Amino acid sequence: MSGQFNDNANIESLAMSLKDSYFAYPRIQNINSNYMPSRKEIYSITESLFELVFPGYFGPQQIKPENVQEFIQNHLQEISQLLYHQIYQCLIRTSDGDEQKVGQSAKLLVNSFLETLSEVRAILASDILSAYKGDPAAQDTDEVIFSYPATVAIGTYRLAHELWKLKVPLIPRIMTEHAHNLTGIDIHPGARIGRGFFIDHGTGVVIGETAIVGDNCKLYQGVTLGAASFPHDDHGQIIRGHKRHPTLEDDVVVYSNSSILGNVTIGKGASILGSVFLTRSVPPGSTVSPKRAELRYRHGCDALSRGYVSDYEI
Repeated sequence: MSGQFNDNANIESLAMSLKDSYFAYPRIQNINSNYMPSRKEIYSITESLFELVFPGYFGPQQIKPENVQEFIQNHLQEISQLLYHQIYQCLIRTSDGDEQKVGQSAKLLVNSFLETLSEVRAILASDILSAYKGDPAAQDTDEVIFSYPATVAIGTYRLAHELWKLKVPLIPRIMTEHAHNLTGIDIHPGARIGRGFFIDHGTGVVIGETAIVGDNCKLYQGVTLGAASFPHDDHGQIIRGHKRHPTLEDDVVVYSNSSILGNVTIGKGASILGSVFLTRSVPPGSTVSPKRAELRYRHGCDALSRGYVSDYEI
Protein backbone atom coordinates (compact mmCIF):
# COMPACT_ATOMS: atom_id res chain seq x y z
CA MET A 1 0.00 0.00 0.00
CA SER A 2 1.31 3.45 -0.88
CA GLY A 3 -0.12 5.74 1.78
CA GLN A 4 -3.76 6.36 2.62
CA PHE A 5 -6.60 8.07 0.83
CA ASN A 6 -7.01 11.52 2.33
CA ASP A 7 -9.23 14.04 0.61
CA ASN A 8 -11.36 15.51 3.37
CA ALA A 9 -12.40 18.55 1.38
CA ASN A 10 -13.84 16.42 -1.41
CA ILE A 11 -15.51 14.04 1.07
CA GLU A 12 -17.18 16.99 2.79
CA SER A 13 -18.48 18.27 -0.54
CA LEU A 14 -19.78 14.84 -1.51
CA ALA A 15 -21.48 14.43 1.85
CA MET A 16 -23.21 17.80 1.44
CA SER A 17 -24.44 16.83 -2.02
CA LEU A 18 -25.75 13.47 -0.79
CA LYS A 19 -27.45 15.12 2.20
CA ASP A 20 -29.23 17.54 -0.15
CA SER A 21 -30.50 14.58 -2.16
CA TYR A 22 -31.98 13.06 1.01
CA PHE A 23 -34.35 15.98 1.36
CA ALA A 24 -34.94 16.37 -2.36
CA TYR A 25 -36.27 12.79 -2.54
CA PRO A 26 -37.96 12.20 0.83
CA ARG A 27 -39.75 9.02 -0.25
CA ILE A 28 -36.51 7.05 -0.15
CA GLN A 29 -35.18 8.20 3.21
CA ASN A 30 -36.46 7.63 6.71
CA ILE A 31 -34.46 10.12 8.74
CA ASN A 32 -35.71 11.22 12.16
CA SER A 33 -38.00 8.24 12.65
CA ASN A 34 -37.70 5.55 15.30
CA TYR A 35 -40.59 3.53 13.93
CA MET A 36 -39.59 1.12 11.20
CA PRO A 37 -39.38 -2.68 11.22
CA SER A 38 -36.05 -4.46 11.00
CA ARG A 39 -35.55 -6.77 8.04
CA LYS A 40 -32.85 -8.63 9.94
CA GLU A 41 -35.20 -9.30 12.87
CA ILE A 42 -38.01 -10.39 10.55
CA TYR A 43 -35.68 -12.84 8.80
CA SER A 44 -34.74 -14.21 12.24
CA ILE A 45 -38.40 -14.54 13.25
CA THR A 46 -39.12 -16.45 10.04
CA GLU A 47 -36.28 -18.85 10.75
CA SER A 48 -37.56 -19.42 14.29
CA LEU A 49 -41.06 -20.07 12.93
CA PHE A 50 -39.63 -22.70 10.58
CA GLU A 51 -38.04 -24.35 13.61
CA LEU A 52 -41.52 -24.55 15.15
CA VAL A 53 -43.42 -25.80 12.12
CA PHE A 54 -40.66 -28.20 10.96
CA PRO A 55 -39.14 -29.29 14.29
CA GLY A 56 -35.97 -31.31 13.95
CA TYR A 57 -35.45 -30.21 10.33
CA PHE A 58 -34.68 -26.55 10.93
CA GLY A 59 -32.83 -25.42 14.06
CA PRO A 60 -32.06 -27.79 16.97
CA GLN A 61 -32.17 -31.48 16.07
CA GLN A 62 -31.89 -32.95 19.54
CA ILE A 63 -35.61 -32.69 20.31
CA LYS A 64 -37.08 -35.55 22.33
CA PRO A 65 -40.65 -36.31 23.37
CA GLU A 66 -39.73 -35.46 26.95
CA ASN A 67 -38.46 -31.96 26.07
CA VAL A 68 -40.67 -31.03 23.13
CA GLN A 69 -43.13 -29.06 25.30
CA GLU A 70 -40.29 -26.99 26.71
CA PHE A 71 -38.87 -26.48 23.22
CA ILE A 72 -42.21 -25.20 21.94
CA GLN A 73 -42.84 -22.90 24.89
CA ASN A 74 -39.35 -21.38 24.71
CA HIS A 75 -39.70 -20.75 20.99
CA LEU A 76 -43.17 -19.27 21.35
CA GLN A 77 -41.95 -16.96 24.08
CA GLU A 78 -39.01 -15.77 22.01
CA ILE A 79 -41.02 -15.36 18.82
CA SER A 80 -43.89 -13.55 20.54
CA GLN A 81 -41.52 -10.93 21.99
CA LEU A 82 -39.67 -10.35 18.72
CA LEU A 83 -42.82 -10.34 16.62
CA TYR A 84 -44.61 -8.01 19.04
CA HIS A 85 -41.83 -5.45 18.68
CA GLN A 86 -41.82 -5.64 14.87
CA ILE A 87 -45.61 -5.39 14.59
CA TYR A 88 -45.59 -2.50 17.04
CA GLN A 89 -43.01 -0.71 14.87
CA CYS A 90 -45.17 -1.25 11.80
CA LEU A 91 -48.36 0.00 13.46
CA ILE A 92 -47.01 3.02 15.32
CA ARG A 93 -45.51 4.58 12.19
CA THR A 94 -48.98 5.19 10.72
CA SER A 95 -50.93 5.67 13.96
CA ASP A 96 -52.05 8.77 15.82
CA GLY A 97 -49.25 8.22 18.33
CA ASP A 98 -51.27 6.49 21.05
CA GLU A 99 -48.59 4.02 22.15
CA GLN A 100 -50.80 2.16 24.62
CA LYS A 101 -53.48 1.55 22.01
CA VAL A 102 -50.92 0.43 19.45
CA GLY A 103 -49.33 -1.90 22.02
CA GLN A 104 -52.68 -3.55 22.73
CA SER A 105 -53.34 -4.00 19.01
CA ALA A 106 -49.90 -5.51 18.47
CA LYS A 107 -50.42 -7.96 21.34
CA LEU A 108 -53.76 -9.10 19.91
CA LEU A 109 -52.22 -9.59 16.47
CA VAL A 110 -49.35 -11.65 17.86
CA ASN A 111 -51.73 -13.92 19.76
CA SER A 112 -54.05 -14.27 16.78
CA PHE A 113 -51.14 -15.20 14.53
CA LEU A 114 -49.63 -17.75 16.91
CA GLU A 115 -53.04 -19.44 17.21
CA THR A 116 -52.89 -20.26 13.48
CA LEU A 117 -49.65 -22.24 13.64
CA SER A 118 -51.24 -25.65 14.23
CA GLU A 119 -53.48 -25.21 11.19
CA VAL A 120 -50.56 -23.89 9.13
CA ARG A 121 -48.66 -27.10 9.99
CA ALA A 122 -51.60 -29.21 8.82
CA ILE A 123 -51.63 -27.40 5.47
CA LEU A 124 -47.85 -27.65 5.11
CA ALA A 125 -48.07 -31.39 5.76
CA SER A 126 -50.37 -31.68 2.75
CA ASP A 127 -47.96 -29.58 0.65
CA ILE A 128 -45.00 -31.79 1.57
CA LEU A 129 -46.93 -34.97 0.84
CA SER A 130 -48.06 -33.56 -2.51
CA ALA A 131 -44.43 -32.82 -3.42
CA TYR A 132 -43.36 -36.34 -2.53
CA LYS A 133 -46.22 -37.98 -4.43
CA GLY A 134 -45.77 -35.72 -7.44
CA ASP A 135 -42.02 -35.94 -7.91
CA PRO A 136 -40.48 -39.33 -8.71
CA ALA A 137 -37.04 -37.86 -7.95
CA ALA A 138 -37.99 -37.42 -4.28
CA GLN A 139 -36.73 -40.33 -2.21
CA ASP A 140 -38.81 -39.42 0.84
CA THR A 141 -40.48 -36.46 2.54
CA ASP A 142 -37.29 -35.73 4.49
CA GLU A 143 -35.63 -34.85 1.19
CA VAL A 144 -38.51 -32.56 0.26
CA ILE A 145 -38.29 -30.67 3.56
CA PHE A 146 -34.51 -30.48 3.72
CA SER A 147 -33.65 -29.64 0.14
CA TYR A 148 -36.54 -28.34 -1.95
CA PRO A 149 -36.68 -24.56 -2.52
CA ALA A 150 -40.47 -24.84 -2.73
CA THR A 151 -40.53 -25.86 0.95
CA VAL A 152 -38.92 -22.56 1.90
CA ALA A 153 -41.02 -20.49 -0.50
CA ILE A 154 -44.39 -22.11 0.27
CA GLY A 155 -43.68 -22.40 3.99
CA THR A 156 -42.79 -18.71 4.20
CA TYR A 157 -45.87 -17.83 2.15
CA ARG A 158 -48.15 -19.87 4.46
CA LEU A 159 -46.85 -17.98 7.51
CA ALA A 160 -46.86 -14.58 5.83
CA HIS A 161 -50.38 -15.14 4.50
CA GLU A 162 -51.72 -15.47 8.05
CA LEU A 163 -50.18 -12.12 8.94
CA TRP A 164 -51.57 -10.68 5.70
CA LYS A 165 -55.08 -11.83 6.63
CA LEU A 166 -54.64 -10.04 9.97
CA LYS A 167 -53.75 -6.87 8.02
CA VAL A 168 -50.27 -6.62 9.52
CA PRO A 169 -48.40 -4.11 7.33
CA LEU A 170 -44.96 -4.58 5.75
CA ILE A 171 -43.92 -7.78 7.53
CA PRO A 172 -45.66 -10.28 5.20
CA ARG A 173 -44.00 -8.76 2.11
CA ILE A 174 -40.61 -8.63 3.79
CA MET A 175 -40.95 -12.34 4.59
CA THR A 176 -42.00 -13.50 1.14
CA GLU A 177 -39.55 -11.27 -0.70
CA HIS A 178 -36.76 -12.72 1.43
CA ALA A 179 -37.92 -16.20 0.38
CA HIS A 180 -38.02 -14.93 -3.21
CA ASN A 181 -34.41 -13.83 -2.85
CA LEU A 182 -33.42 -17.24 -1.44
CA THR A 183 -35.33 -19.47 -3.85
CA GLY A 184 -36.23 -17.53 -6.99
CA ILE A 185 -39.91 -18.22 -6.25
CA ASP A 186 -42.07 -15.09 -5.87
CA ILE A 187 -45.37 -15.68 -4.05
CA HIS A 188 -47.27 -12.61 -2.90
CA PRO A 189 -48.60 -13.10 0.66
CA GLY A 190 -52.04 -11.93 -0.46
CA ALA A 191 -52.52 -14.84 -2.87
CA ARG A 192 -55.00 -17.52 -1.77
CA ILE A 193 -53.57 -21.02 -2.20
CA GLY A 194 -55.29 -24.27 -1.27
CA ARG A 195 -53.91 -27.44 0.26
CA GLY A 196 -51.59 -29.91 -1.40
CA PHE A 197 -49.73 -27.24 -3.37
CA PHE A 198 -46.46 -28.15 -5.09
CA ILE A 199 -43.97 -26.13 -7.14
CA ASP A 200 -41.52 -28.43 -8.92
CA HIS A 201 -38.02 -27.01 -9.47
CA GLY A 202 -39.44 -23.55 -8.87
CA THR A 203 -37.02 -21.02 -10.30
CA GLY A 204 -38.85 -18.09 -11.85
CA VAL A 205 -42.35 -18.87 -10.56
CA VAL A 206 -44.46 -15.74 -9.91
CA ILE A 207 -47.84 -15.76 -8.16
CA GLY A 208 -49.54 -12.38 -7.91
CA GLU A 209 -51.42 -10.75 -5.05
CA THR A 210 -54.99 -11.59 -6.10
CA ALA A 211 -54.31 -15.02 -7.57
CA ILE A 212 -56.45 -17.89 -6.27
CA VAL A 213 -55.10 -21.44 -6.45
CA GLY A 214 -57.31 -24.40 -5.53
CA ASP A 215 -56.40 -27.65 -3.81
CA ASN A 216 -53.85 -30.10 -5.23
CA CYS A 217 -52.45 -27.78 -7.89
CA LYS A 218 -48.95 -28.11 -9.30
CA LEU A 219 -46.72 -25.54 -11.01
CA TYR A 220 -43.40 -26.02 -12.74
CA GLN A 221 -40.50 -23.62 -13.09
CA GLY A 222 -40.99 -20.33 -14.88
CA VAL A 223 -44.78 -20.20 -14.45
CA THR A 224 -46.37 -16.76 -14.04
CA LEU A 225 -49.83 -16.16 -12.60
CA GLY A 226 -49.82 -12.46 -13.34
CA ALA A 227 -51.88 -9.42 -14.24
CA ALA A 228 -52.63 -8.51 -17.85
CA SER A 229 -53.11 -4.78 -17.26
CA PHE A 230 -53.76 -2.23 -14.52
CA PRO A 231 -56.83 0.03 -14.59
CA HIS A 232 -56.23 3.67 -13.68
CA ASP A 233 -58.41 6.29 -12.04
CA ASP A 234 -59.25 9.74 -13.42
CA HIS A 235 -55.93 11.06 -12.13
CA GLY A 236 -53.90 8.38 -13.86
CA GLN A 237 -53.14 6.46 -10.67
CA ILE A 238 -53.27 2.66 -10.57
CA ILE A 239 -56.45 1.35 -8.94
CA ARG A 240 -55.36 -1.09 -6.25
CA GLY A 241 -57.11 -3.99 -4.56
CA HIS A 242 -59.24 -5.35 -7.41
CA LYS A 243 -59.02 -8.93 -8.73
CA ARG A 244 -56.45 -8.89 -11.53
CA HIS A 245 -54.73 -12.29 -11.35
CA PRO A 246 -55.88 -15.77 -12.44
CA THR A 247 -57.93 -18.32 -10.55
CA LEU A 248 -56.84 -21.95 -10.77
CA GLU A 249 -59.52 -24.39 -9.68
CA ASP A 250 -58.63 -27.71 -7.98
CA ASP A 251 -56.21 -30.21 -9.58
CA VAL A 252 -54.76 -27.85 -12.19
CA VAL A 253 -51.24 -28.44 -13.53
CA VAL A 254 -49.27 -25.66 -15.23
CA TYR A 255 -46.08 -26.74 -16.95
CA SER A 256 -42.82 -24.83 -17.33
CA ASN A 257 -42.54 -21.29 -18.66
CA SER A 258 -46.27 -20.75 -19.13
CA SER A 259 -47.85 -17.39 -18.37
CA ILE A 260 -51.50 -17.01 -17.37
CA LEU A 261 -52.45 -13.36 -17.17
CA GLY A 262 -55.50 -11.46 -15.98
CA ASN A 263 -58.65 -12.29 -14.05
CA VAL A 264 -59.31 -15.55 -15.88
CA THR A 265 -60.32 -18.98 -14.56
CA ILE A 266 -58.58 -22.26 -15.33
CA GLY A 267 -61.17 -24.97 -14.75
CA LYS A 268 -60.79 -27.97 -12.46
CA GLY A 269 -58.39 -30.63 -13.69
CA ALA A 270 -57.07 -28.59 -16.61
CA SER A 271 -53.49 -28.96 -17.84
CA ILE A 272 -51.61 -25.99 -19.27
CA LEU A 273 -48.64 -27.34 -21.18
CA GLY A 274 -45.24 -25.66 -21.46
CA SER A 275 -44.62 -22.21 -22.94
CA VAL A 276 -48.30 -21.28 -23.21
CA PHE A 277 -49.30 -17.61 -23.11
CA LEU A 278 -52.89 -17.50 -21.92
CA THR A 279 -55.21 -14.54 -21.34
CA ARG A 280 -58.62 -16.21 -21.37
CA SER A 281 -60.49 -18.74 -19.27
CA VAL A 282 -60.27 -22.49 -19.85
CA PRO A 283 -63.05 -25.05 -19.19
CA PRO A 284 -62.57 -27.84 -16.64
CA GLY A 285 -60.63 -30.85 -17.88
CA SER A 286 -59.04 -29.02 -20.80
CA THR A 287 -55.50 -29.38 -22.09
CA VAL A 288 -53.95 -26.24 -23.54
CA SER A 289 -50.79 -26.43 -25.62
CA PRO A 290 -48.93 -23.99 -27.85
CA LYS A 291 -48.85 -24.44 -31.60
CA ARG A 292 -46.33 -27.09 -32.41
CA ALA A 293 -42.93 -25.60 -33.13
CA GLU A 294 -41.11 -26.68 -36.26
CA LEU A 295 -37.46 -27.57 -35.68
CA ARG A 296 -35.22 -27.83 -38.74
CA TYR A 297 -31.86 -29.62 -38.81
CA ARG A 298 -29.52 -29.19 -41.75
CA HIS A 299 -26.40 -31.07 -42.80
CA GLY A 300 -23.61 -29.10 -41.17
CA CYS A 301 -20.98 -31.54 -40.06
CA ASP A 302 -19.12 -34.62 -41.28
CA ALA A 303 -21.26 -36.98 -39.21
CA LEU A 304 -24.39 -35.73 -40.94
CA SER A 305 -22.90 -35.72 -44.41
CA ARG A 306 -21.65 -39.29 -44.00
CA GLY A 307 -25.12 -40.43 -43.07
CA TYR A 308 -24.49 -41.23 -39.40
CA VAL A 309 -27.23 -38.79 -38.40
CA SER A 310 -30.16 -38.29 -40.73
CA ASP A 311 -31.46 -34.90 -41.76
CA TYR A 312 -34.97 -34.52 -40.40
CA GLU A 313 -37.65 -32.14 -39.21
CA ILE A 314 -39.74 -32.22 -36.03
